Amino acid sequence: MEKEDIKGRLLGLDFGSKTVGVSVSDPLQLTAKSLCTVRRERENKLRQTLAEIVRIAQEEEVVKIVVGLPLNMDGTEGERCEKTREFVSLLEKRIDVPVVFCDERLTTEEAYEIMEEYGVPKEKQLEMVDSVAAMHILQDYLNGKDKICG
Repeated sequence: MEKEDIKGRLLGLDFGSKTVGVSVSDPLQLTAKSLCTVRRERENKLRQTLAEIVRIAQEEEVVKIVVGLPLNMDGTEGERCEKTREFVSLLEKRIDVPVVFCDERLTTEEAYEIMEEYGVPKEKQLEMVDSVAAMHILQDYLNGKDKICG
C-alpha cells in the first residue's frame, strides 16, 4: 500500500496485549508526539479500547491511522501480528479513515533509549513506553522510513 497525500493529522498506534500506545502528528504531518496509553485489564477486552481510540481519532480529526505491525526480526509474522491484524479489523468497522500497517521492529527498545537519553526516571518509563513507541512508529512513517506492510 502506498502512502497517500492526505492532509491532516495522523494517529499512530502501538497495539500490545494490555495497552495501546497512542501518538498524533501535527496537521502538516512533519512531527509525531506521544499522546497517551489506553489500558485494559485483559487482552481480549477490546470494546472500550476501540471506543477510546475512535474518540481520540475524532477529537484529533485524524485522516489516517498508522498501526505498528510487530514482525519477527526475520520479517515473518507471528502470533502478535495476528492479534494486531484482528484488532485493526475491529477498528476498521468502527471508523471511517484509512488504516495502514507499519513495521515496528525495535520501536520499544528505541523508546526506552529515547527516554533514557532525556533522563526520564525509570519508574516513569514503564508508564510512557507504549505511547513513545507509538510516536516512534508514526515518526518513522512520516519520515518515509516506514516499510509499509500489507
